[in-house]
Amino acid sequence: MAQPLVVKKDDDLDEEEYYSPFLGIEKGAVLQEARVFHDPQLDARRCCQVITKLLYLLNQGDTFTKVEATEVFFATTKLFQSKDAGLRRMVYLMIKELSPSADEVIIVTSSLMKDMNSKTDMYRANAIRVLCRIIDSTLLTQIERYLKQAIVDKNPVVASAALVSGIYLLQTSPEVVKRWSNEVQEAVQSRAALIRQNDRLAVSKLVTSLTRGSVRSPLAQCLLIRYTSQVIRESSMNSQGGDRPFFDFLESCLRNKAEMVILEAARAITELNGVTSRELTPAITVLQLFLSSSKPVLRFAAVRTLNKVASTHPLAVTNCNIDMESLISDQNRSIATLAITTLLKTGNESSVDRLMKQMTNFMSDIADEFKIVVVEAIRSLCLKFPLKYRSLMNFLSNILREEGGFEYKKAIVDSIIILIRDIPDAKESGLFHLCEFIEDCEFTYLSTQILHFLGNEGPKTSDPSKYIRYIYNRVILENATVRASAVSTLAKFGALVDSLKPRIFVLLRRCLFDGDDEVRDRATLYLKLLGGEATVGETEKDVNEFLFGSFDIPLVNLETSLRNYEPSEAPFDISSVSLETKSQPLAEKKTTGKKPTGPASALSGPVPTVDASYEKLLSSIPEFAGFGKLFKSSAPVELTEAETEYSVNVVKHIYDGHVVLQYNCTNTIPEQLLEEVVVFVDASEADEFSEVATKSLRSLPYDSPGQTFVAFEKLEGVLATGKFSNILKFIVKEVDPSTGEADDDGVEDEYQLEDLEITSADYMLKVGVSNFRNAWESMDPESERVDEYGLGARESLAEAVSAVIGILGMQPCEGTDVVPSNSRSHTCLLSGVFIGNVKVLVRLSFGLSGPKEVAMKLAVRSDDPEISDKIHEIVANG
Repeated sequence: MAQPLVVKKDDDLDEEEYYSPFLGIEKGAVLQEARVFHDPQLDARRCCQVITKLLYLLNQGDTFTKVEATEVFFATTKLFQSKDAGLRRMVYLMIKELSPSADEVIIVTSSLMKDMNSKTDMYRANAIRVLCRIIDSTLLTQIERYLKQAIVDKNPVVASAALVSGIYLLQTSPEVVKRWSNEVQEAVQSRAALIRQNDRLAVSKLVTSLTRGSVRSPLAQCLLIRYTSQVIRESSMNSQGGDRPFFDFLESCLRNKAEMVILEAARAITELNGVTSRELTPAITVLQLFLSSSKPVLRFAAVRTLNKVASTHPLAVTNCNIDMESLISDQNRSIATLAITTLLKTGNESSVDRLMKQMTNFMSDIADEFKIVVVEAIRSLCLKFPLKYRSLMNFLSNILREEGGFEYKKAIVDSIIILIRDIPDAKESGLFHLCEFIEDCEFTYLSTQILHFLGNEGPKTSDPSKYIRYIYNRVILENATVRASAVSTLAKFGALVDSLKPRIFVLLRRCLFDGDDEVRDRATLYLKLLGGEATVGETEKDVNEFLFGSFDIPLVNLETSLRNYEPSEAPFDISSVSLETKSQPLAEKKTTGKKPTGPASALSGPVPTVDASYEKLLSSIPEFAGFGKLFKSSAPVELTEAETEYSVNVVKHIYDGHVVLQYNCTNTIPEQLLEEVVVFVDASEADEFSEVATKSLRSLPYDSPGQTFVAFEKLEGVLATGKFSNILKFIVKEVDPSTGEADDDGVEDEYQLEDLEITSADYMLKVGVSNFRNAWESMDPESERVDEYGLGARESLAEAVSAVIGILGMQPCEGTDVVPSNSRSHTCLLSGVFIGNVKVLVRLSFGLSGPKEVAMKLAVRSDDPEISDKIHEIVANG
């Protein structure tokens, strides 16, 4: 047998040696070793090792030839003569992985059938699994009787093996498995199959009965703890006395003899929703004891659980800080990383400097993935204690100069940028550290990111001129992408700092001779812009808007509009480009595969095409031509269910003073022709709307989409909402299937559709901003309106956030629509454009004021203070 190779994982880890039995093994050598299967006196341990190597090769993708597979299979069958239980289980695995051919299966079938009738339950269960995996339909009938008996066996291991095998056999021999229905029904009703994942009552009954009794197996106790925590989470009364016996059971498991049970119980308690500090205390205590365990797996499990708890209850973990500080020097780097990040979450202001000294040597010993975790923890600590920014910023700058991969360096750069934005005193030192980094930065993305940030923040510092040298060095030394970014940054300094403008002109003129056309074009544009010669730069405000303004138009919308632009005397108007972004271009069509409705051929493409096609369609209808510019078209709203006779969805077109409802109709009955199709709309529950026009559909043949329209008038500037009842009315004519001709006479008929609502969200376009903080600060603070609201009882913070976003119909920014699990507070940033092209930004701050009571603080800024007030009205009435 080949000796395991010795591998050095890291030369710096005290010459520690790691062994792997699989490194360097070859298929030929292992096949030679497999000859031990033929020995008269079998060595069970050695045979198990050889089978392990064979299974490793198979799972790594190595293929055996037909001859090799046959030889190994026949050699493996000889191992049935051994009585060793461990070897027998390995033989089962080997036969299943080799998947022998039909003629080879016969050889092993007798041995497996013998094991099926064995007195050893483990043999019976495994033999059933293997047989059902390798057998064909002809041999299945021979063992069907045994499988039926196994399904109702008293031993749950045997019964579950038979049931799982039946599920597998359904794919190949469904007619045989269907004959087992009586046995399966009997097994379902037995106590062994009481646990059904989606049956809450069954799970609750099981937990109630088992928590009162004594479950001996530690593995079974761990599973019971998981079911118990599931019942507590799903119960709406988990904060009341009704479920206290379940929680008491979790606490009692903390005093169990088995370490795995204690850990499982502690983890379950810490992950419960709404858990209090008093309830956490016993779990934290046992986890603290495990921190000093001699077993690495216990230390890792304990510190990982405490790390999660520190995110939501940092004060509860502070008692463990002394124990965790000793883990910083743990040989297991995963444990050390979790310990240091937990300390950073729970530490106080006085301990920051001490932690920084301990981490200096620590960072060089861990991999990049662990370093990123530490960097993110340091960033959170700095935001928590802003007065300590100097030591933390210096630490980040030091590790930034060390070796590391892209993701690691990006995490550091992002952290420094965030600290500069949130801590004003850190701006000067942070920008200096970033400038030093780009002098020797090998990542183009990071260089351009830093240059862009430097262009926005550098001109606002006390001495902007000191950054010019670093920026121009990039023009001389870097690749074309970085050079182009550096040119843009120079232009920003020239636009904001008048004293530097002559020097910037000199540097930009040198860039006119660059070898890359993008760099030359940018230099030419900025020289004209700063010199007042470009059309866009007529005033200083125009120049700053061009250089620093956020580009809110989605690029895909701009590209589509440019492609559709027809050259004429009128120049291209960028304000005509749609600002709306949608995650899906069209609501999914019904499963019947119907053709798109209305301008549906356009709907299947990108969103801008949808808007352009709608606007073109509506402007071509004389009744709607005078409504003005279309503000927004909604996604199609289905008014019928799938598989119905007629398919109807509606698109809401919003104008300043009108709303047009476009009903897209499809006839799904081949034997009918619909004529004079119109939707009768009852607006009795929408008092602010008055119907002004209706356009019917003359004919609607089978599977040929058509549209009918209803237009309503509303007061401009009024946020009109309401519910509309819809009835589809038409004349139906029978169609001869053989000739395709319709009868002359028809019958009037109608079809009830679902109700339709126009809500406040219909008057808001989802428009994102690239930098929410800059966009917020650029808006007039006088337009800000702030108020607090109680949202009542909610299932979770995530549900509350989703509800408010749905009411406002705005675009979440920077991923803030995602709420971390077990979080008790959250901030969500939203942006959009209100009807009238008014830009709106919203900050939502959520918090749990009780077990499930959610409170919210709403801050709004917009181009029009009246719109800020309206946003508050929408939330108050929502």
